[in-house]
Amino acid sequence: MLQVVWFKRDLRVEDHAPLARAASCGPVLPLYVLEPELWRQPDMSARHWSFVVDCLRSLDHALQQRGQGLVVRRGDIVSVLGDLHRKWGGFALWSHEETGNGWTFARDRAVAAWCRDHGVSWTECPLHGVQRGLKQRTGWSRAWEAQMAQAVTAPPPQLPAVGAHADATVDAVCAAMPPAAPTREQRGGRAQAEACLHSFLDTRGCDYHRSMSSPLSAETSCSRLSTHLAWGALSMREVVQATRAARNALDPTQQGGHRRALQSFLGRLHWHCHFIQKLESEPRLEFENLHSAYDGLRPEGQNSALLEAWQAGRTGLPFVDACMRYLHATGWLNFRMRAMLVAVASYHLWLHWREPALFLARQFTDYEPGIHYSQMQMQSGTTGINTPRIYNPVKQGHDHDPDGRFIRRWVPEMAGVPGDAVHEPWTLSAALRRRHGAAEYPDPIVDHLAAARQARQQIWQVRKQAGYRAEANAIQERHGSRRSGMRQRGGRSPRKREREAPVAQQAFDWGQES
Repeated sequence: MLQVVWFKRDLRVEDHAPLARAASCGPVLPLYVLEPELWRQPDMSARHWSFVVDCLRSLDHALQQRGQGLVVRRGDIVSVLGDLHRKWGGFALWSHEETGNGWTFARDRAVAAWCRDHGVSWTECPLHGVQRGLKQRTGWSRAWEAQMAQAVTAPPPQLPAVGAHADATVDAVCAAMPPAAPTREQRGGRAQAEACLHSFLDTRGCDYHRSMSSPLSAETSCSRLSTHLAWGALSMREVVQATRAARNALDPTQQGGHRRALQSFLGRLHWHCHFIQKLESEPRLEFENLHSAYDGLRPEGQNSALLEAWQAGRTGLPFVDACMRYLHATGWLNFRMRAMLVAVASYHLWLHWREPALFLARQFTDYEPGIHYSQMQMQSGTTGINTPRIYNPVKQGHDHDPDGRFIRRWVPEMAGVPGDAVHEPWTLSAALRRRHGAAEYPDPIVDHLAAARQARQQIWQVRKQAGYRAEANAIQERHGSRRSGMRQRGGRSPRKREREAPVAQQAFDWGQES
């Protein structure tokens, strides 16, 4: 019987249990379906597709080397399966489990119904360290460790050819989607993923734990594996095992430095799956406040002027705008700056998290729905189990870009502004701003100090409501550890500024290591 292996966010042949198990049962037809409806969803973008195209070409090459190339179809997956069923009669369907957005969840339910109606067995294998059907989190970490310790699944050495039944070549089908415009995009594919992993473990990651918070150093000091993990060019188990091997090869008496950096990175990999598990267990996280007390707190209709200024990197807060413009250009941003962007949108601009979440999803090449929506709610303060993280955007600039190099590079209007004024150009007179070429840069769209105070007051009023604690405790039972992040050491700004919320120094990197 024909074995159909459906590739989704697992675009590799290495450590691919569905492919290996299917190959042991019969001839394999490797299938990728370009689903136009999926790519029209408001959280998807051409930026993602450009990375996926690289991965598909790499996957097709690896499959062809084994005797059977990737079959690519365009359309609705249920219709594609129906076409295959009419051509081949019975077949078995294999895939990894997917914790995707609401659209993919509904699509998978439709596939399950079609399989039941047509007598087709569909075997789904766990992906990452996420457990389907989990009722409570007791023992989750032990299960994750056990899964990561299992041997990496070897790819099948050969796949008997079943014929080229694609509507067109991989390149022709992939060309149907528009490419992304930015020129600094991260490239996809297995070779790129492996090179990225080894360069991080061997050299780039030696100062990871100290350099990942600043956008000046994070671009090279962070692993940059999040996109390869999000689209499946690498498996989580491969990365965990390679990192542990690299750590163990270092001098065990070394208390800091490279060994400590890799240990910190391993913690991040654990939290990657921890956050995806939240959406797997509670899909409403994509659409609803986790804690109902926050319903209606922020206006349903967004303030379009504030939202557009934030999206465009024209808030008048130079460090915020530099981070947003960097994200536009590269599709990536380090963890602490992601958290700051969300904090500014949620607290200083008082925007509901949903529209900023969709916008950032389209910008992040490493968009992983499970991590993304869990983090959006945590950073927006709507989970009920995390202390609000109201970042001071000016202090963040002083802390992580003290000389203003990052600001001057990504906000060229600030290139001629001297000294500390680059962080607060509104303190300069109009004449000085003109003299330094900053006349076109906007004034702040809000008073960030006053906005932070007001936001904090409103959040704490919600937390005092009757029944708040009981619902928060119930959420805590469902979502596991109260510990919300990996603690980071951070110095205080040399200048007196409004203090951030205490938990802000536990900043996370979107659950991945970034």
